Amino acid sequence: MASSAANDPKPDYDVGHTHPDISGGWLRAATFGAMDGLVSNTGLIAGVAAASSPHAVTVSGIAGLLAGAFSMALGEYTSVTTSNEQIESEVYVERRALRTRPQAERAELVDTLVAMGMTKETAQTATDEIHRDENRAVSFHLVREIGLDPAEKPSARLAASASFVMFAIGAVIPLIPYLLGYGSLTAGLACGAAGLLIAGGLTARFTRKPVWWAASRQLLLGAAAVAATYLVGLLIGASP
Repeated sequence: MASSAANDPKPDYDVGHTHPDISGGWLRAATFGAMDGLVSNTGLIAGVAAASSPHAVTVSGIAGLLAGAFSMALGEYTSVTTSNEQIESEVYVERRALRTRPQAERAELVDTLVAMGMTKETAQTATDEIHRDENRAVSFHLVREIGLDPAEKPSARLAASASFVMFAIGAVIPLIPYLLGYGSLTAGLACGAAGLLIAGGLTARFTRKPVWWAASRQLLLGAAAVAATYLVGLLIGASP
């Protein structure tokens, strides 16, 4: 009778660190959505405020929020779906090759493992083990050949949802003073700057960069974009 320890899925060693799941694609979509929402809507508000009334700023900001959020979500969904379809296409090609040219694929893998430092005998043994399961063989070949694991495809729905929600959150931040009835560009810009600092700082948790560095980078990049949009608004407002 097998002992309970044999059924314990936990390893009997500790490597001293862990890695987060970065295969889902949600972090990139969420970060991009939040930053895009903050920068684009703060810039839009600044540009419109330079040439128009607070009411126009509010209407333009809400329109920019909705249009941008839907655009980001649809773009992310289409992008990730297309990428996944390309991976599926490569899976089909590799699976067909394993079935029609099994010996050539085995020889290819043996050469790859030898190039990694294994002896010929060890590489042949490892290849035999890997090729006992077709799905495992397909995945291993694709990882070695093109650097993609078909088992770790990102979720298009998750990426689209993260992008939509985070863009909307980012876009509404510089609108807060206007939605509360205070038609102040200064207050809107202050909210946008605070949002950029917070969003940039939060990314440091995942990238392990210094918080001050990540926050300052986002603020400086966002400020440059907003300033350019504001100047365009001034030029348009000054034109006859």
